Amino acid sequence: MAKMSSKLFNLSRFVRDIEVISSGSPSKIGRRAVNKVVGRRLIRKVWLRPK
Repeated sequence: MAKMSSKLFNLSRFVRDIEVISSGSPSKIGRRAVNKVVGRRLIRKVWLRPK
């Protein structure tokens, strides 16, 4: 069940990316791109922090 929900979550994020790109709005595309980069960097620092 966890694999299915994980796949659905990834699919929904992908579909949202497609929606934003197809909207053609530069502000939405830029905001989405910046948030993805910031989120990835933040989670690497927090999640993989050595103790």
